Amino acid sequence: ASDNDFMILTLVIPGFSPPQSVMEDSENKKVAEITFVFETICSVNCELYFMVGMNSRTNSPVETWFGSKGKQSYTYVVEKNATTSFTWAFQRTAYNEAGRKYTNDVARLYSINVTNVIDGVASYCRQCALETSGSSCTSCPHGHYIDKTSGGCSPCPSNTYLKAHQPYGNQACIRCGPGTKNNKMHSLCYNDCHFSISKKDRTLEYNFSRLANNTSFLGGPSFTSKGLKYFHHFNISLCGNYGKKTALCVNNVTDIHILDKGTEFSKSTSSYVCQSVMIPSEVMGYKTMVSSQPVSLADIFVGVTTKPTLDNITSHADYFPAENGDLPDVIFFYRSKDVTQTCRDGRVTTIRLRCDPLKLELGSLSLPSKCPDGTCDGCTFHFLWESVQACPLCSAEDYHAIISACIGGIQRTTYVWRKPKLCAGGILLPEEKVSICKSMDFWLKVGISSGTCAAVLLIVMTCYFWKKNQKLEYKYSKLVMNTSAKDSELPAADSCAIMEGEDVEDDLLFTSKNSFFGKIKAFTSKVSWKGKGEGWGSSFYKCSE
Repeated sequence: ASDNDFMILTLVIPGFSPPQSVMEDSENKKVAEITFVFETICSVNCELYFMVGMNSRTNSPVETWFGSKGKQSYTYVVEKNATTSFTWAFQRTAYNEAGRKYTNDVARLYSINVTNVIDGVASYCRQCALETSGSSCTSCPHGHYIDKTSGGCSPCPSNTYLKAHQPYGNQACIRCGPGTKNNKMHSLCYNDCHFSISKKDRTLEYNFSRLANNTSFLGGPSFTSKGLKYFHHFNISLCGNYGKKTALCVNNVTDIHILDKGTEFSKSTSSYVCQSVMIPSEVMGYKTMVSSQPVSLADIFVGVTTKPTLDNITSHADYFPAENGDLPDVIFFYRSKDVTQTCRDGRVTTIRLRCDPLKLELGSLSLPSKCPDGTCDGCTFHFLWESVQACPLCSAEDYHAIISACIGGIQRTTYVWRKPKLCAGGILLPEEKVSICKSMDFWLKVGISSGTCAAVLLIVMTCYFWKKNQKLEYKYSKLVMNTSAKDSELPAADSCAIMEGEDVEDDLLFTSKNSFFGKIKAFTSKVSWKGKGEGWGSSFYKCSE
């Protein structure tokens, strides 16, 4: 024996018997879970491996710990009901040395707990819901919790999900994140590919249905220390599908020799976002690319928002600088339940959707230039998705009207999109409108004609009144002359008077051939004299020859 020998402990579970509610929930992949408490004490670089195998297949490493580790617990979720083996392997050192120098280096397993084991025993007891009549236990329907007061089942409110099956108390109904809603069974929250946000004086409506299908892309090439080329392959299931995780990453390394026969892969991972390592076929000498190390990056939909931070997850804007800041990026936030030594809270993923009218259909996915593998710390992954499908739906605020000049009595109103056009889908441009109008030439002609008619009318009226004035002047002069002739034949009056109550009705105005302005002056003097006479009231005037 030597220090580089492996000490192995194996636990075989023939199968699992999950609760009925778990079996009926197709989106809940949790069949059982194993939790163990361990500790390693090492003087050199010892290694502790935890491996899982199903249906007598080769064990696959799940987690590895190096060196001394304090007392801690680890939980692994079983997602498939099959005969499962759990294996722990401990190696004091990887160096092959004769003898045993590190006998004090140990790995201790304090406890191992596996839930939902066939023919197993209960790990603990919990309160159950009671039937309406009687004291027997009953199962609550999906989306119901056990009421503390009545002991019966009560439904969770909308936009919430149940954190555990048959939970106790309304606090088990967890509210969904922004931009998400619950599925029918209240087992998870998801986004239906629709999103809206208020900006200034309008509401931006988004529809990401075109991006809902499973989308995959390769990162840049990487190389091992031996020069072997490989790629990081990502699969993304952005939204929709009632919360179903359709992104699939596989491990076909162990089954590569039987792939051509159409057999299933040895291991696969389905989630909202997953990652695997792809090795080109020409490198391995096989007919197809080799996929290995599938990892889930997103199991839980956290929410959708335009803010850079949600639930302690941050999407750094400087990772993807924006050239046009007119529209905010819509950010999808996810969590993964996979816990590692580095990522004790699991992995998290952010996907930025950015409107780019020049990138049609699905557009393009990219990784941060600072982090070519999509992550800078191994726990938080960032993606940028640019597409015209990431633009808000077009509305009436996105176009304006252009009114043409009135040509030939016709005026056209044409509607065009505002530049730059930062919308897609939605409403269509209104059709061109044609209306009857009066051109400026028409109104100019009307004005000239009206002015001409008014001028002619004014001239005619002036001539008419001038002619009439001449006749009146002639009659007036003749009347004055006749009156003067009669007055010369009568004796002169000693005096004349105007008694009270009498009006001066006849005024004599002796004129000669005065000019137009002279006539006006004479007429004004007459009116002025008459007005003064009226103001004196009852008076007598002395007249003399």
